[in-house]
Amino acid sequence: MSDTGRAEANVALHIEQRQHIETLIQLSEGRDAALAGCREVIRRSWQRCVGEYRLDPGRPRPVRVLSQQALRDHQEPVDELLHVARAGVDRLYGQIAQLGYVLLLTDRRGITVEFRGQREQDRALRQAGLYLGADWDERYAGTCAVGTCLHDGQAITCHQSEHFDATHIGLTCTAAPITDPQGQVIAVLDISALQSPRSRESQTFAQALVNLYSQMIEDAYFLHRYRNSLILRFDTAREFVHLNGRGLIAIEEDGRIIAANGSGRALIDEHLSRWPSWSPERNLDATQLFDAEIGDLLGILTSREDQVRAFRVRANDTTCFVTLLEPRGRSQTVRTAREATSSVPALDRLAADDPSMHRVLKLSRRLRNETVSVLITGETGTGKEVLARALHDSGQRADGPFVAVNCAAIPESLIESELFGYLPGAFTGGHRKGMRGLIQQADGGTLFLDEIGDMPLPLQTRLLRVLSEREVMPLGAETPVKVDIRIVTATHRNVAELITSGRFREDLYYRLNGAQLHLPPLRERADRHYVIRSVYDALLEERGQTIHLRADAMSALLAHDWPGNIRQLKNALSFALATIENEEITLYDLPEECHNGRVPVTLLAGTASPDVPVPGGDAKDLLDRLQRSAWNVSQVARQLGVSRPTIYRRMRRHGLVPPNHQSMT
Repeated sequence: MSDTGRAEANVALHIEQRQHIETLIQLSEGRDAALAGCREVIRRSWQRCVGEYRLDPGRPRPVRVLSQQALRDHQEPVDELLHVARAGVDRLYGQIAQLGYVLLLTDRRGITVEFRGQREQDRALRQAGLYLGADWDERYAGTCAVGTCLHDGQAITCHQSEHFDATHIGLTCTAAPITDPQGQVIAVLDISALQSPRSRESQTFAQALVNLYSQMIEDAYFLHRYRNSLILRFDTAREFVHLNGRGLIAIEEDGRIIAANGSGRALIDEHLSRWPSWSPERNLDATQLFDAEIGDLLGILTSREDQVRAFRVRANDTTCFVTLLEPRGRSQTVRTAREATSSVPALDRLAADDPSMHRVLKLSRRLRNETVSVLITGETGTGKEVLARALHDSGQRADGPFVAVNCAAIPESLIESELFGYLPGAFTGGHRKGMRGLIQQADGGTLFLDEIGDMPLPLQTRLLRVLSEREVMPLGAETPVKVDIRIVTATHRNVAELITSGRFREDLYYRLNGAQLHLPPLRERADRHYVIRSVYDALLEERGQTIHLRADAMSALLAHDWPGNIRQLKNALSFALATIENEEITLYDLPEECHNGRVPVTLLAGTASPDVPVPGGDAKDLLDRLQRSAWNVSQVARQLGVSRPTIYRRMRRHGLVPPNHQSMT
């Protein structure tokens, strides 16, 4: 800038300062009209300056910078924070330095204990108070970002003429508080510039950066302070919970909450507002906050193919993901908690982080070595037999037989002989040597009775005797045979309605229902992605194949309602693997029922358009395309971005025959 330009700028600044001072003098005289158009946060600060602090707007105060000894007296109490914050301070300054900003970190008194700035601006920065040791307490410096942030405990931008002191109206400053684990402000992070655009909105980016880094420093300080404690980190997004989960809660080994960061305290405050009978003085613990047992929180075992180990919980009607940070040298407690949760691979692999399935599997782990009868309920295809077999494989009877009987599949005339067996000559048509019944075959192991709700009433009576006496009477026998069996039953029927209608014995129901495990339908499970991948990988292993499941196919599978649940899912994937002609499964390789009436259209150039609704499903869309192209299969294949054999395969699937062909081979 030329000398003339600099002189004109100084004159303009002097005029602006005089006008600013006049406005504040009017305020000090009680003329509130001077505050018209002023933000409320600035209005309150100005009123404090003239009413409480008795600052004279007509006599701007000189910059106050502490001596080296006085500065050290302020730095020593926050030495631990400075050590933790230094990396964040350097990183933030690296982002703002080229924009002409400096960085200040102050203590709770507003004294600058850490500073970053350009050396070539040293003189101007010192004159403006943007320097190490400078005092930005609102009581001395008046309205400013640091001082007002300390007073209000919240982030603020104080832009140019919003400053109280006229000598500061050329500055723009943005500050955010840093709190300790108890929520008390211990420091302020500020970035400031000597010059900036007139609009305060130009500092929006500064607000975002300062808020982000103040939170990062605050969390790093929390983790440092409680590095010898167990810490629960939580977030509403599973993908972020390990990297930068927004909530941190330090706990004792019994789950009692010691401290929390800002997000953690907000969650606790919301919980206490819902349950006013609880308070920090009454030792609120994490099990109440997250509605989970301490073994679940200290033994987080759930992981998916992304290797993220997190536990899905409910907190104040919000779904969160929680992971555990273990202190060094204190992993024995966590190992003990994990042992208490009894991790069992056969059960663990049945689900990922679905809360309903987690409760089912947690109870299953406890029941796996018990003799109590278990009733598994759930819609058809939800995996009741799979759970029953996992119970068997996880328990002390794993080396014994697992005998599965579908009560609905055996003809009523044969079910008695199938279950109880018979002696030679017991009835016409039987084996000459007789037969051991399925109940006897399960001796020493587990008898799984699927669709127990379809068992005929007379057999229910005989089964009741087996349960009560642990013995079976084969047809034609005169003496019972002792059996050592664990009975697990399953049904998709409403047993209460069957009892009411007289089709199921109530006493048998209570014998079978020593413990009940209810499997949720696939459409309600939060871990559908895990289930799909597990089923698909198992099918690939069976077939010895390596076939990629493309994203559009996975999206369709995730979106489908699956009325037939996991059984229907397995059938759909098996169909795709059996009919695929390429090295990956796409949406078009899935059964039409999985498309949900929406087919992504691929343009000739190879770029995909947004999904568009297709009346009547993709069969009609394919037929329309074939008719418009005069049944030119190659043309339609190019339009959809697939091969000609794929089009022929779809035509066969939907029964689409060219008008000049009686059949297609």
